[in-house]
Amino acid sequence: MSRLGECFRHLRGAGRTGLIPFVTAGDPSPTGTVDLLHALVRGGADAIELGMPFSDPMADGPVIQAANERALARGVKLAQILTWVQEFRQRDTKTPIILMGYLNPLECFGVQKFAHQAAAAGVDGLIVVDLTPEEARAETKIFQEAGIDLIFLLAPTSGPDRVATVKGLGSGFVYYVSLRGITGATQEDWSAVRGRVASLRRELALPVAVGFGIRDAETAAQLAGEADAVVIGSALVDYLQRAENDQAAQVLAEQFLRPIRQALTAKEIA
Repeated sequence: MSRLGECFRHLRGAGRTGLIPFVTAGDPSPTGTVDLLHALVRGGADAIELGMPFSDPMADGPVIQAANERALARGVKLAQILTWVQEFRQRDTKTPIILMGYLNPLECFGVQKFAHQAAAAGVDGLIVVDLTPEEARAETKIFQEAGIDLIFLLAPTSGPDRVATVKGLGSGFVYYVSLRGITGATQEDWSAVRGRVASLRRELALPVAVGFGIRDAETAAQLAGEADAVVIGSALVDYLQRAENDQAAQVLAEQFLRPIRQALTAKEIA
């Protein structure tokens, strides 16, 4: 069983909602990226989503756009990100790493080449925001053969045909975008999100993780026991900008995640 499969199997068995933080590779500091990943695990992360910087991150709001720009200005590239994952794996062989990004850098790198090198580095999953499931059959085959789960997005506007396609092609988990908008936007109607998540969990033979609109312990707790996992990105990326150095970033990461993990656990126990 893959690391992602084992992670969600363990979460289900324990009756826990997973916590998946997102950070951009190389931000707030390239030299601190690996230690930051370990700090996220100490803070309660069950898996980690690591953003691959891109010059036109169309699904992202201003906070993550700025993180992409900072990382690119520091020269962060795909090969370096894979090296960081490999270094992370030297001390952590359990926590799944999901890379998130856009198709253009992968095509420039070479999709087949990237799949093999990512698998060798210890990458478990991949989210390609602008690769729709209807257009992803070739890529799905490449990543499946490499042992990497290609994870697709579903949104409030996704119809039954898109859901059926994702059910046939997706693996690892499904990322449900909780609102119509970009990362960092605010979700107001959590009851509608919970209803949609319940429906998707019935339809899909895959775990459902919810992102967009989750910014703190209170919003994460809205989905405890409903979603298989919650993803939190923009608020964390913004919080880490307070760090004056790499060590401070690690402290901030743990400080940010712990109350969210505690809120999820409290809701599950209740």
